[in-house]
Amino acid sequence: MESAALAIEIQMSLLLFLALAGYLVASRINQSATIGAILVGVLVGPSVLGLITYTDFVQSLAHLGAIILLFVIGFEFNIRDIIDVRYGVIALLGVVIPWIGGYATTVLFGFDFASAVFVGTALTATSIAITANVLKEIGVLQTGVAKAIIGAAVIDDVLSLLVLAIATDLVVTGDVSVVSVVLMLAKAVGFIVIAGAVGYFGIRKAIERMDATSLARKYPEFIFIFALMMAFLYAMLADLVGLSGIIGAFIAGVAFAGVELQQSKGVKEGAEYFQIIFASIFFVSLGILADVRALTPDMVLFLLVLTLVAIVTKVIGCGLPARMMGMCREDSLIIGFGMAPRGEVAMIVALIGLNSGLIGQGVFVVVVLMSLLTTIITPIVYRNWFFKGAYCATE
Repeated sequence: MESAALAIEIQMSLLLFLALAGYLVASRINQSATIGAILVGVLVGPSVLGLITYTDFVQSLAHLGAIILLFVIGFEFNIRDIIDVRYGVIALLGVVIPWIGGYATTVLFGFDFASAVFVGTALTATSIAITANVLKEIGVLQTGVAKAIIGAAVIDDVLSLLVLAIATDLVVTGDVSVVSVVLMLAKAVGFIVIAGAVGYFGIRKAIERMDATSLARKYPEFIFIFALMMAFLYAMLADLVGLSGIIGAFIAGVAFAGVELQQSKGVKEGAEYFQIIFASIFFVSLGILADVRALTPDMVLFLLVLTLVAIVTKVIGCGLPARMMGMCREDSLIIGFGMAPRGEVAMIVALIGLNSGLIGQGVFVVVVLMSLLTTIITPIVYRNWFFKGAYCATE
């Protein structure tokens, strides 16, 4: 028992040390802390030094980090910020065009139909956690362009879920069940609407009433624990309906944003301290997960081309409709690049394909590394070009 506890303590200490090292690396190269953490993860992971692997413990902490990060991000928004028809158009084209690009590229390199379908599906994903953290880090989370990215990314998650269901049916049975797709869409949309309404009109009011009680006066931390409990409950319910758990946490954050507390400790402030620790571990874990050694020489070209296609198709698929709906050229490009990180979402899609025997190890490794590269490129582009000087972000 003591050895198990000691092992956990060592892993936790090591992960936090790596997070600190990520900040040092980011400072030296003048980049986002996100980039520093990922690069440190690559260095100490199987790709280079092999000092740490992607264990269940690391995976669990990383998952907690992503959930808490999106819960905190949600506090920066209100319901009106993410309900906009324009975001739906951006998300739709941002799913269709990358899928076509991923499918065509995989076929061009001689892979089979199942691999092409799953690679296309992986390219439809957007990792909201990566872009949201960078936008928060550079202080532009309240701009109109940031709201467009987050709103479109939430819708993108629902659409990617549908694409994954269609892809699995198509590859396994050779046919697509319209009933199952419609049912899945209804569950996803229903969850977002109902969870948002219950959180905003029910739980939010309950929190304000609890804050007025003698219990909250005696234990100011009581409300914070309750709110964090609800964030994880929302994440669990989102998982149950097939959505990413981080979307559930984000909706909880949006629902509780601006809650007025008189006696209790601030929920947002408390959650931000948790986010500093666990989100850092999440970004380190992305670097650990990518094993460059598993990449064979003949797959390197496929990786490079696929990464280029992944970025270009999101920039076109999301940036073009944004431009057509009246946003300036630079804001449109910011949206396109902001939707480009595939992160852990595409990795999960690839893992499903691998575990189902629908894609091979080589394709799996390429998708994981493509996800990592797109995750690294966006913060670099943001910090060194778009947000280095003045820009025309819509307010």
